[in-house]
Amino acid sequence: MKSKILRVNMDELTVEFENVPEDYKNLGGRALTSQIVADEVSPKAHPLGPNNKLIFAPGIVTGTNSPNSGRISAGGKSPLTGGIKESNAGTPFAKTLAQKGIKALVIEGEPKKDKFYILKLGKDGEQFVEADDYVGKGLYKAYEDLHEEFGEGIEITGVGIAAELRAANAGISYTDPEGMSSRYSGRGGLGAVMASKGLKFIVVEEPEENMIEIKDKETFDKGRKKLANALMEHDVTKKDGALNTYGTSVLVNIINESGGLPQRNFSEGSDDRSDMVSGERKAEEIKKRGGVRPHKCSPSCIIQCSEIWTKEDGSDPVGVLEYESVWSLGPNCGIYDLDIIGELNRACNDLGLDTIEAGNTIAVAMEGGLLDFGDGEGALKLMDEIYNKTPLGRILANGAEFTGRAFGVDRVPTVKGQSMPAYDPRPIKGIGVTYATTPMGADHTAGYAIAPEIMGVGGEADPFDTKKGELSKNLQRATAAIDSAGYCLFIAFAIMDIDEGMEGVVDTVNGVLGTDYSIEDVMDFGKEGLKVEREFNEKAGFSKEDDRLPEFMKEEKLPPHNVVFDVPDEEIDSVWED
Repeated sequence: MKSKILRVNMDELTVEFENVPEDYKNLGGRALTSQIVADEVSPKAHPLGPNNKLIFAPGIVTGTNSPNSGRISAGGKSPLTGGIKESNAGTPFAKTLAQKGIKALVIEGEPKKDKFYILKLGKDGEQFVEADDYVGKGLYKAYEDLHEEFGEGIEITGVGIAAELRAANAGISYTDPEGMSSRYSGRGGLGAVMASKGLKFIVVEEPEENMIEIKDKETFDKGRKKLANALMEHDVTKKDGALNTYGTSVLVNIINESGGLPQRNFSEGSDDRSDMVSGERKAEEIKKRGGVRPHKCSPSCIIQCSEIWTKEDGSDPVGVLEYESVWSLGPNCGIYDLDIIGELNRACNDLGLDTIEAGNTIAVAMEGGLLDFGDGEGALKLMDEIYNKTPLGRILANGAEFTGRAFGVDRVPTVKGQSMPAYDPRPIKGIGVTYATTPMGADHTAGYAIAPEIMGVGGEADPFDTKKGELSKNLQRATAAIDSAGYCLFIAFAIMDIDEGMEGVVDTVNGVLGTDYSIEDVMDFGKEGLKVEREFNEKAGFSKEDDRLPEFMKEEKLPPHNVVFDVPDEEIDSVWED
């Protein structure tokens, strides 16, 4: 069986396999989700209405044995930004969906009854199961119960209590290798879109036969080896390298020392206490507690930057505490206690919330006087408000910008309604240009300028230099291509420095598709995907005036460097000039 598109109609509770249109055959991941959204969703549609759609698409190489290829894209119109959205995750669910021969899963319509359903994609066919017993249940327990109900040979994606509220910060959860709810397409509120369709979970059984077709196995295998060699050679990605040893939180001390680690709602750029929540400190604690470090998020991962964090006695595993989560729920809220951060992360995973947006929301609430900065116990009580679906909980679950309006806060670090990640753009200008111009709202992964600006990867760029339009443009195009191929973004560290690694990426894509793309073609591939996303947003009402950072960042000097974001508008706009 060749790969198919599986269309799920929630009006009629039907599923139908369709042949892949010719125009889609060489697309995957982000390129495919964005193209389907552009083709089938009105830019003026309400994100939670019947005319929005939710699309899941494995990448081109997802499900193969190429290293770090276990990615999936979720796409739709975002309730948080009002624009197009792709949110990416690494999970065994991606491999299982790809190996079932599903190129894209399109969820459309909404049920006639106000009910939630489970969609089971089994070996013997597809069926809907009522999900009433799972409403109001935390996702950790829900995933345990789903494994009991459907068996151990399954992978799951689903939404939690935040999505039941149709909250703009509701993410989509996936199983990790242990079956827990800890892998996320977190950003942009796509969990609320899934809930608006009446879909609570998708359960996928492992196929009896791998349906992935590799058209040129010799080229694919050659590329796979090239990429693996590059990943195991580079200091950031190799075994016992920075990511493998300390996880993504290795960046806490690095960014803090650069003066760009936002503290207490982006009011300062460093604090000596940040070391208390660093990757180095966390790795020591995991070893003491009997957690897991290093760990892989998906079957093909060889970098293994993930982990399993537990309580002090080794109980109640959370999953990974990523750099972004540690920062947003920690220093950004004035909290420097890994145990409090771990429990806040657990609550986010259990509720189905994006941790970046959740931490920024708490910080904005603190700014508005709801809590004092540093009040970790108070922050945990705010999570209880969401569990209990109170009016305050509903405000918080809708993100930082919504909360800022509710509490009269003017220092709200968002672009297009989405909160900034863990890099203040005032002393790191290139990442600020990416925040401003990506169609996704403030998003570091869209064009990771931190690599050359701070880490010296892919060359070196002065973080204070305001001429960053070309840098961000090129990084965004490369990232869009990586997201579409189905690779983890972290391969970029190696392929930016080692030519063989980039050749390997192109070879594996060519091997799967039977194409003869060049490296230049792949960059053009990313460029065209971004153009599709940009045009959707323009039709939705966005203009270059929306490609701007918040006013306070242009006026408030950030200690310790005492700088503002002073990249000229013309430089920002140059990202989209060709």
